Amino acid sequence: MTRDIGHFIGGKRVAGASGRFGDVFDPNTGEVQAKVALAAQDEVRAAVENAKAAQPAWAALNPQVRARVFFRFLDLVHQEKDALARLLSSEHGKTVPDSHGDIQRGVEVCEFACGAPHLLKGEFSDSAGPGIDMYSMRQPLGVVAGITPFNFPAMIPMWKFAPAIACGNAFILKPSERDPSVPMRLAELMIEAGLPEGILNVVNGDKEAVDAILTDPDIQAVGFVGSTAIAEYVYKTGTATGKRVQCFGGAKNHMIVMPDADMDQTVDALIGSGYGSAGERCMAISVAVPVGEQTADALMERLVPRVESLKIGPSTDESADYGPLVTEQALKRVRDYVDLGIEEGATLAVDGRDFTMQGYESGYFMGGCLFDHVGRDMRIYKEEIFGPVLSVVRAKTYDDALELPMSHEYGNGVAIFTRDGDAARDFAQRINIGMVGINVPIPVPLAYHTFGGWKRSAFGDLNQHGPDSIRFYTRTKTVTSRWPSGVKDGAEFVLPTMK
Repeated sequence: MTRDIGHFIGGKRVAGASGRFGDVFDPNTGEVQAKVALAAQDEVRAAVENAKAAQPAWAALNPQVRARVFFRFLDLVHQEKDALARLLSSEHGKTVPDSHGDIQRGVEVCEFACGAPHLLKGEFSDSAGPGIDMYSMRQPLGVVAGITPFNFPAMIPMWKFAPAIACGNAFILKPSERDPSVPMRLAELMIEAGLPEGILNVVNGDKEAVDAILTDPDIQAVGFVGSTAIAEYVYKTGTATGKRVQCFGGAKNHMIVMPDADMDQTVDALIGSGYGSAGERCMAISVAVPVGEQTADALMERLVPRVESLKIGPSTDESADYGPLVTEQALKRVRDYVDLGIEEGATLAVDGRDFTMQGYESGYFMGGCLFDHVGRDMRIYKEEIFGPVLSVVRAKTYDDALELPMSHEYGNGVAIFTRDGDAARDFAQRINIGMVGINVPIPVPLAYHTFGGWKRSAFGDLNQHGPDSIRFYTRTKTVTSRWPSGVKDGAEFVLPTMK
């Protein structure tokens, strides 16, 4: 018997009223485990009205009082982390240890949000003019929203709502309809932690709900993570209606392997970053670029047996390297890309297309695939595959290797593996990518730094978490103040200056 998942509006779960539902699958078995309501425009509007009514009182609270809600929330998440991880894995397919990492990275941004009282402090200038003081303050926008993807159903919702709510905003969350249960539970835990009803609302849905968010006149800002095509649509639609918008899209993350790299360390990094979570990460390494034929041959010699020996299992198998993909459509898409790579002339050194999991034959499992001799004009190089597929593009020189990510349309993350500090420094200085790893394969910054790509991996001026998140969810107001005591009165007809 399947369960029904509705929405979370006004501090409680409510049933969907649109009459439209989506299937939530168990990726391990291929079975439908739940039906999720797909919100109509009026249901999104109901969430906005709840948020709009609750937000002024929340914003009026001392920011330290708001931060205390997050301290209590963190305790509740810690108490429930095992159940949350199992719930996340059951809908996404990533292994339970990987789900723990998903939750932990979200928790770290909530910890950062606990510092909002300090982060919201403005600037002050005493005696900026005769008897004049000048100061600034950061104030919340009002009602804001986040549209988050399936691949991190705990982390990215927390990346969005934690800084927004800590700054005094009310938040509308539209999570992925593929794995909606954990975002719903997080909203309940926020209420248990003392968040007023209406400050965090969750509306499940598809494009109709997205469009309702983008066109609602009371939503002041929208954050999005997903594919580049949809990121661009959200950015253009949202900004056209006067909203502040930040959107993060696709990626094709390269790892440059220099001839002096520690090859064992490099292979370990490629295996973990390329195949972890079945490659369904926007920061996954999907392109390895060895410099020189000797380096490439040595890399392939070590990579092939490692990819062939990857342990694939159900999400409940904590010893598995990765689990199933999220849906049957995702599995078919990745298999089609592997077929395409063969047609394009790449060498398929390891073929995982026919992998089946005993006892889980209807699950969405796929073995690891490894391509060699991939060309820069091939679609498998240019497009994001989002699966357990690693492509090796051989480069003759360091400059040839550097030019590959430099000229690619995506600019999310990049890495270089080398023992040469000069090469690493040159690489970090010259590369036109938003997040750079030096002997670090997945350079996701910690919560107190900012996360964001360049080029067609990101739309908007401000990034996620870190100081940028506080800037994104607030407006700066500058006050110039003079008290009349001891100051000569008289009309002034010129623009005030520092003279």
